[in-house]
Amino acid sequence: MEKVKVGIIGCGKISGIYMQNCRSYDLLEVKACADLDLERARAKAEEYQIPVACRVEQLLQDPEIEIVINLTVPQAHAGVCLAALDAGKHVYVEKPLAVTVEDARQILDKAKEANRLVGCAPDTFLGGGIQTSRKLIDDGWIGQPLAASAFMMSGGHESWHPDPEFYYLKGGGPMYDMGPYYLTALIHLLGPIRRVTGSAQISFAERRITSRPKYGQVIQVEVPTHVTGILDFASGAAATMITSFDILGGSTLPNIEIYGSEGTISVPNPNTYDGPVRIRRKEAKEWSEVPLTHGYTSNSRGLGVLDMAYAIRSGRAHRASGELAYHVLEAMHGIHEAAREGKHYAMKSDCDQPAPLPMGLPENMLDR
Repeated sequence: MEKVKVGIIGCGKISGIYMQNCRSYDLLEVKACADLDLERARAKAEEYQIPVACRVEQLLQDPEIEIVINLTVPQAHAGVCLAALDAGKHVYVEKPLAVTVEDARQILDKAKEANRLVGCAPDTFLGGGIQTSRKLIDDGWIGQPLAASAFMMSGGHESWHPDPEFYYLKGGGPMYDMGPYYLTALIHLLGPIRRVTGSAQISFAERRITSRPKYGQVIQVEVPTHVTGILDFASGAAATMITSFDILGGSTLPNIEIYGSEGTISVPNPNTYDGPVRIRRKEAKEWSEVPLTHGYTSNSRGLGVLDMAYAIRSGRAHRASGELAYHVLEAMHGIHEAAREGKHYAMKSDCDQPAPLPMGLPENMLDR
Protein backbone atom coordinates (compact mmCIF):
# COMPACT_ATOMS: atom_id res chain seq x y z
CA MET A 1 0.00 0.00 0.00
CA GLU A 2 1.06 3.59 -0.60
CA LYS A 3 2.24 5.21 2.62
CA VAL A 4 -0.12 7.60 4.40
CA LYS A 5 1.56 10.89 5.18
CA VAL A 6 0.72 12.40 8.56
CA GLY A 7 1.32 15.72 10.27
CA ILE A 8 1.41 16.20 14.03
CA ILE A 9 -0.02 19.34 15.66
CA GLY A 10 1.06 19.82 19.27
CA CYS A 11 4.64 19.05 20.28
CA GLY A 12 4.20 18.70 24.04
CA LYS A 13 5.03 15.89 26.43
CA ILE A 14 3.06 13.10 24.73
CA SER A 15 4.17 13.90 21.18
CA GLY A 16 7.50 12.08 21.46
CA ILE A 17 6.05 8.58 21.68
CA TYR A 18 3.69 9.30 18.77
CA MET A 19 6.59 10.54 16.66
CA GLN A 20 8.75 7.57 17.57
CA ASN A 21 6.07 4.97 16.89
CA CYS A 22 4.50 6.50 13.80
CA ARG A 23 7.94 6.66 12.17
CA SER A 24 8.32 2.91 12.79
CA TYR A 25 4.93 1.78 11.46
CA ASP A 26 5.07 0.43 7.92
CA LEU A 27 2.16 2.39 6.45
CA LEU A 28 2.82 5.81 8.03
CA GLU A 29 5.19 8.60 7.07
CA VAL A 30 5.51 11.55 9.45
CA LYS A 31 6.06 14.50 7.16
CA ALA A 32 5.69 17.51 9.45
CA CYS A 33 5.05 18.70 12.99
CA ALA A 34 3.67 22.02 14.19
CA ASP A 35 3.16 23.89 17.44
CA LEU A 36 2.18 27.36 18.61
CA ASP A 37 5.77 27.48 19.87
CA LEU A 38 7.73 27.06 16.64
CA GLU A 39 11.00 26.44 18.48
CA ARG A 40 9.43 23.52 20.33
CA ALA A 41 8.30 22.07 16.99
CA ARG A 42 11.80 22.49 15.57
CA ALA A 43 13.33 20.74 18.57
CA LYS A 44 10.98 17.76 18.18
CA ALA A 45 11.57 17.61 14.44
CA GLU A 46 15.32 17.46 14.99
CA GLU A 47 15.03 14.85 17.75
CA TYR A 48 12.78 12.51 15.73
CA GLN A 49 14.10 13.29 12.23
CA ILE A 50 10.87 14.80 10.96
CA PRO A 51 11.50 16.67 7.67
CA VAL A 52 9.42 19.80 8.38
CA ALA A 53 8.74 21.88 11.48
CA CYS A 54 6.24 24.63 10.81
CA ARG A 55 3.29 26.64 11.98
CA VAL A 56 -0.14 25.04 12.19
CA GLU A 57 -1.52 26.87 9.16
CA GLN A 58 1.36 25.69 6.98
CA LEU A 59 0.86 22.07 8.01
CA LEU A 60 -2.86 22.23 7.25
CA GLN A 61 -2.16 23.67 3.79
CA ASP A 62 0.17 20.82 2.81
CA PRO A 63 -1.76 18.80 0.18
CA GLU A 64 0.30 15.64 0.77
CA ILE A 65 -0.69 15.25 4.42
CA GLU A 66 -3.72 12.95 4.72
CA ILE A 67 -4.01 12.53 8.51
CA VAL A 68 -3.56 15.25 11.11
CA ILE A 69 -2.67 13.90 14.56
CA ASN A 70 -4.03 16.42 17.06
CA LEU A 71 -2.01 16.37 20.30
CA THR A 72 -3.04 19.77 21.63
CA VAL A 73 -4.53 20.39 25.09
CA PRO A 74 -8.18 19.30 25.49
CA GLN A 75 -9.55 22.84 25.24
CA ALA A 76 -8.06 23.10 21.72
CA HIS A 77 -9.12 19.67 20.46
CA ALA A 78 -12.33 20.78 18.76
CA GLY A 79 -10.88 23.85 17.07
CA VAL A 80 -7.89 21.99 15.64
CA CYS A 81 -9.99 19.01 14.53
CA LEU A 82 -12.47 21.26 12.74
CA ALA A 83 -9.68 23.20 11.07
CA ALA A 84 -8.08 19.95 9.89
CA LEU A 85 -11.38 18.70 8.48
CA ASP A 86 -11.94 22.05 6.76
CA ALA A 87 -8.51 21.55 5.16
CA GLY A 88 -9.64 18.18 3.78
CA LYS A 89 -7.68 16.01 6.22
CA HIS A 90 -8.62 12.95 8.20
CA VAL A 91 -7.97 13.58 11.88
CA TYR A 92 -6.85 11.52 14.86
CA VAL A 93 -7.01 13.30 18.22
CA GLU A 94 -5.74 12.60 21.71
CA LYS A 95 -8.49 11.95 24.23
CA PRO A 96 -11.01 13.32 24.85
CA LEU A 97 -12.57 13.93 21.46
CA ALA A 98 -13.61 17.40 22.67
CA VAL A 99 -14.41 19.13 25.94
CA THR A 100 -18.16 19.28 25.23
CA VAL A 101 -20.46 16.80 23.55
CA GLU A 102 -21.74 19.64 21.35
CA ASP A 103 -18.24 20.27 19.96
CA ALA A 104 -17.67 16.54 19.56
CA ARG A 105 -20.93 16.20 17.62
CA GLN A 106 -19.84 19.05 15.35
CA ILE A 107 -16.57 17.23 14.61
CA LEU A 108 -18.36 14.02 13.64
CA ASP A 109 -20.96 15.86 11.55
CA LYS A 110 -18.30 17.81 9.66
CA ALA A 111 -16.29 14.63 9.05
CA LYS A 112 -19.35 12.92 7.61
CA GLU A 113 -20.06 15.87 5.33
CA ALA A 114 -16.44 15.91 4.17
CA ASN A 115 -16.22 12.11 3.80
CA ARG A 116 -13.28 12.03 6.19
CA LEU A 117 -12.47 9.73 9.11
CA VAL A 118 -12.11 10.76 12.73
CA GLY A 119 -10.12 8.66 15.14
CA CYS A 120 -9.44 9.22 18.81
CA ALA A 121 -7.25 7.93 21.60
CA PRO A 122 -6.97 5.86 23.61
CA ASP A 123 -5.76 3.02 21.44
CA THR A 124 -4.42 1.05 24.41
CA PHE A 125 -7.32 -1.39 24.00
CA LEU A 126 -5.57 -2.60 20.84
CA GLY A 127 -2.61 -3.79 22.92
CA GLY A 128 -1.90 -7.38 23.83
CA GLY A 129 -3.34 -7.20 27.33
CA ILE A 130 -6.87 -6.09 26.52
CA GLN A 131 -6.96 -8.01 23.24
CA THR A 132 -6.15 -11.17 25.22
CA SER A 133 -8.93 -10.31 27.68
CA ARG A 134 -11.35 -9.86 24.77
CA LYS A 135 -10.39 -13.23 23.29
CA LEU A 136 -11.01 -14.96 26.63
CA ILE A 137 -14.48 -13.40 26.81
CA ASP A 138 -15.30 -14.13 23.16
CA ASP A 139 -14.15 -17.75 23.58
CA GLY A 140 -16.43 -18.24 26.59
CA TRP A 141 -13.86 -18.67 29.34
CA ILE A 142 -16.00 -16.80 31.89
CA GLY A 143 -19.38 -17.59 30.37
CA GLN A 144 -21.84 -14.71 30.06
CA PRO A 145 -20.32 -11.41 31.29
CA LEU A 146 -22.58 -10.15 34.10
CA ALA A 147 -20.77 -7.25 35.75
CA ALA A 148 -17.50 -5.36 36.02
CA SER A 149 -15.56 -3.03 38.29
CA ALA A 150 -12.97 -0.40 37.34
CA PHE A 151 -10.79 1.75 39.58
CA MET A 152 -8.36 4.58 38.79
CA MET A 153 -7.12 5.69 42.21
CA SER A 154 -4.39 8.35 42.27
CA GLY A 155 -3.19 11.36 44.19
CA GLY A 156 -3.29 13.77 41.26
CA HIS A 157 -0.73 15.25 38.90
CA GLU A 158 0.62 18.31 40.73
CA SER A 159 3.48 16.37 42.33
CA TRP A 160 5.12 15.26 39.05
CA HIS A 161 3.65 16.94 35.95
CA PRO A 162 5.46 20.12 34.77
CA ASP A 163 2.17 21.80 33.74
CA PRO A 164 -0.59 20.22 35.87
CA GLU A 165 -3.11 23.09 35.88
CA PHE A 166 -5.32 21.86 33.02
CA TYR A 167 -6.05 18.61 34.88
CA TYR A 168 -8.11 20.65 37.37
CA LEU A 169 -9.83 23.03 34.93
CA LYS A 170 -12.91 22.56 32.73
CA GLY A 171 -12.30 19.53 30.55
CA GLY A 172 -9.97 18.01 33.15
CA GLY A 173 -10.53 15.97 36.28
CA PRO A 174 -9.92 12.24 36.80
CA MET A 175 -12.94 11.11 34.77
CA TYR A 176 -12.10 13.19 31.71
CA ASP A 177 -8.37 12.51 32.05
CA MET A 178 -8.32 8.77 32.76
CA GLY A 179 -11.92 7.72 32.23
CA PRO A 180 -11.44 7.31 28.46
CA TYR A 181 -8.95 4.47 29.03
CA TYR A 182 -11.30 2.59 31.34
CA LEU A 183 -14.52 3.27 29.45
CA THR A 184 -13.00 2.42 26.08
CA ALA A 185 -11.68 -0.86 27.48
CA LEU A 186 -15.05 -1.69 29.03
CA ILE A 187 -16.90 -0.93 25.79
CA HIS A 188 -14.42 -3.06 23.84
CA LEU A 189 -15.00 -5.93 26.27
CA LEU A 190 -18.74 -5.54 26.97
CA GLY A 191 -20.22 -3.40 24.19
CA PRO A 192 -21.98 0.00 24.28
CA ILE A 193 -23.50 1.65 27.36
CA ARG A 194 -27.26 2.12 27.83
CA ARG A 195 -27.41 4.45 30.85
CA VAL A 196 -25.24 5.82 33.67
CA THR A 197 -25.55 7.43 37.05
CA GLY A 198 -22.93 8.93 39.32
CA SER A 199 -21.66 10.77 42.36
CA ALA A 200 -18.93 13.43 42.18
CA GLN A 201 -17.16 15.84 44.49
CA ILE A 202 -14.32 18.36 44.72
CA SER A 203 -12.42 17.12 47.77
CA PHE A 204 -9.87 19.97 47.83
CA ALA A 205 -10.80 23.41 46.48
CA GLU A 206 -7.11 24.24 45.91
CA ARG A 207 -4.12 22.15 44.84
CA ARG A 208 -0.53 23.26 45.43
CA ILE A 209 2.00 22.36 42.75
CA THR A 210 5.08 20.59 44.11
CA SER A 211 6.68 19.75 40.75
CA ARG A 212 9.12 21.91 38.79
CA PRO A 213 9.13 24.46 37.26
CA LYS A 214 5.90 25.74 38.90
CA TYR A 215 6.62 24.67 42.46
CA GLY A 216 4.44 26.50 45.00
CA GLN A 217 1.80 27.79 42.59
CA VAL A 218 -1.80 27.20 43.67
CA ILE A 219 -4.48 25.77 41.35
CA GLN A 220 -8.13 26.69 41.88
CA VAL A 221 -10.00 23.44 41.20
CA GLU A 222 -12.96 23.73 38.80
CA VAL A 223 -13.94 20.09 38.26
CA PRO A 224 -14.81 17.12 40.51
CA THR A 225 -11.73 15.20 41.57
CA HIS A 226 -13.45 12.06 42.93
CA VAL A 227 -16.06 10.59 40.58
CA THR A 228 -18.04 7.37 40.97
CA GLY A 229 -20.09 6.01 38.08
CA ILE A 230 -22.55 3.16 37.65
CA LEU A 231 -22.80 1.90 34.07
CA ASP A 232 -25.58 -0.23 32.59
CA PHE A 233 -24.54 -1.85 29.30
CA ALA A 234 -26.87 -2.72 26.45
CA SER A 235 -25.73 -6.34 26.85
CA GLY A 236 -27.23 -6.44 30.34
CA ALA A 237 -23.94 -6.21 32.23
CA ALA A 238 -23.46 -3.54 34.91
CA ALA A 239 -20.23 -1.90 36.07
CA THR A 240 -18.99 0.21 38.97
CA MET A 241 -16.25 2.72 38.15
CA ILE A 242 -14.30 5.14 40.36
CA THR A 243 -11.78 7.70 39.10
CA SER A 244 -10.01 9.88 41.65
CA PHE A 245 -7.19 12.37 42.13
CA ASP A 246 -7.79 12.32 45.89
CA ILE A 247 -6.30 8.99 46.98
CA LEU A 248 -3.30 10.27 48.91
CA GLY A 249 -2.51 7.08 50.80
CA GLY A 250 -2.52 4.63 47.92
CA SER A 251 -4.94 1.83 47.03
CA THR A 252 -4.91 -1.93 46.51
CA LEU A 253 -8.00 -2.04 44.28
CA PRO A 254 -7.72 -3.77 40.86
CA ASN A 255 -7.73 -1.88 37.57
CA ILE A 256 -10.60 -3.74 35.86
CA GLU A 257 -12.32 -7.02 36.65
CA ILE A 258 -14.97 -8.68 34.48
CA TYR A 259 -17.35 -11.05 36.31
CA GLY A 260 -19.05 -13.79 34.31
CA SER A 261 -21.35 -16.73 34.90
CA GLU A 262 -18.37 -19.10 34.79
CA GLY A 263 -15.53 -17.04 36.26
CA THR A 264 -13.65 -13.74 36.50
CA ILE A 265 -11.00 -12.02 34.37
CA SER A 266 -8.56 -9.54 35.89
CA VAL A 267 -7.84 -7.07 33.08
CA PRO A 268 -4.54 -5.14 33.08
CA ASN A 269 -4.16 -1.39 33.45
CA PRO A 270 -6.00 0.09 30.44
CA ASN A 271 -3.42 2.88 30.24
CA THR A 272 -0.86 0.26 29.16
CA TYR A 273 -0.62 -2.21 26.31
CA ASP A 274 0.64 -5.33 28.06
CA GLY A 275 -0.50 -7.68 30.85
CA PRO A 276 -0.79 -9.37 33.14
CA VAL A 277 -4.13 -10.98 32.32
CA ARG A 278 -5.38 -13.34 35.02
CA ILE A 279 -8.39 -15.62 35.15
CA ARG A 280 -10.16 -17.62 37.82
CA ARG A 281 -12.93 -19.94 36.73
CA LYS A 282 -15.62 -20.77 39.25
CA GLU A 283 -14.25 -24.25 39.99
CA ALA A 284 -10.64 -23.04 40.41
CA LYS A 285 -9.08 -22.47 43.82
CA GLU A 286 -6.67 -19.76 42.70
CA TRP A 287 -5.90 -17.33 39.89
CA SER A 288 -3.97 -18.28 36.76
CA GLU A 289 -2.00 -15.89 34.57
CA VAL A 290 -2.84 -16.23 30.88
CA PRO A 291 -0.07 -15.93 28.27
CA LEU A 292 -0.83 -12.99 26.01
CA THR A 293 -2.37 -14.03 22.71
CA HIS A 294 -1.61 -10.76 20.87
CA GLY A 295 1.33 -8.49 20.24
CA TYR A 296 1.74 -4.74 20.68
CA THR A 297 2.67 -5.01 24.36
CA SER A 298 5.08 -2.06 24.60
CA ASN A 299 4.01 1.59 24.57
CA SER A 300 2.34 1.61 21.14
CA ARG A 301 0.64 5.02 21.13
CA GLY A 302 -0.20 5.79 17.54
CA LEU A 303 -1.50 2.27 16.92
CA GLY A 304 -4.95 3.77 16.41
CA VAL A 305 -3.50 6.06 13.73
CA LEU A 306 -2.00 3.04 11.97
CA ASP A 307 -5.32 1.19 12.12
CA MET A 308 -7.07 4.25 10.68
CA ALA A 309 -4.48 4.50 7.89
CA TYR A 310 -5.26 0.91 6.87
CA ALA A 311 -8.96 1.81 6.97
CA ILE A 312 -8.32 4.74 4.63
CA ARG A 313 -6.46 2.53 2.16
CA SER A 314 -8.76 -0.53 2.37
CA GLY A 315 -12.20 0.93 3.12
CA ARG A 316 -12.74 -1.20 6.23
CA ALA A 317 -13.88 0.27 9.57
CA HIS A 318 -11.27 1.56 12.01
CA ARG A 319 -11.40 0.57 15.64
CA ALA A 320 -10.45 3.69 17.65
CA SER A 321 -13.22 5.60 15.92
CA GLY A 322 -14.77 8.99 16.50
CA GLU A 323 -18.11 7.33 17.20
CA LEU A 324 -16.55 5.24 19.98
CA ALA A 325 -14.86 8.34 21.42
CA TYR A 326 -18.14 10.27 21.27
CA HIS A 327 -19.94 7.48 23.15
CA VAL A 328 -17.19 7.56 25.81
CA LEU A 329 -17.38 11.36 26.07
CA GLU A 330 -21.17 11.30 26.44
CA ALA A 331 -20.89 8.66 29.18
CA MET A 332 -18.41 10.82 31.11
CA HIS A 333 -20.64 13.88 30.79
CA GLY A 334 -23.63 11.74 31.70
CA ILE A 335 -21.99 10.58 34.94
CA HIS A 336 -21.28 14.19 35.93
CA GLU A 337 -24.79 15.31 34.95
CA ALA A 338 -26.34 12.45 36.91
CA ALA A 339 -24.24 13.42 39.94
CA ARG A 340 -25.42 17.04 39.73
CA GLU A 341 -29.09 16.21 39.21
CA GLY A 342 -29.40 13.05 41.28
CA LYS A 343 -30.85 10.82 38.56
CA HIS A 344 -29.96 8.31 35.86
CA TYR A 345 -28.72 9.61 32.52
CA ALA A 346 -29.97 7.69 29.47
CA MET A 347 -27.34 7.53 26.74
CA LYS A 348 -28.38 9.16 23.49
CA SER A 349 -25.53 7.82 21.38
CA ASP A 350 -24.59 4.30 20.38
CA CYS A 351 -21.48 2.77 18.87
CA ASP A 352 -20.29 -0.50 17.45
CA GLN A 353 -18.24 -2.72 19.71
CA PRO A 354 -14.78 -2.51 18.07
CA ALA A 355 -13.73 -5.65 16.24
CA PRO A 356 -10.98 -7.63 17.96
CA LEU A 357 -7.58 -7.77 16.32
CA PRO A 358 -6.56 -11.00 14.61
CA MET A 359 -3.80 -12.99 16.24
CA GLY A 360 -0.32 -13.11 14.76
CA LEU A 361 0.02 -9.59 13.36
CA PRO A 362 3.62 -8.32 12.94
CA GLU A 363 4.53 -5.55 15.38
CA ASN A 364 4.71 -2.86 12.68
CA MET A 365 1.58 -3.83 10.73
CA LEU A 366 -2.16 -3.81 11.29
CA ASP A 367 -3.57 -4.82 7.95
CA ARG A 368 -6.66 -6.84 8.94
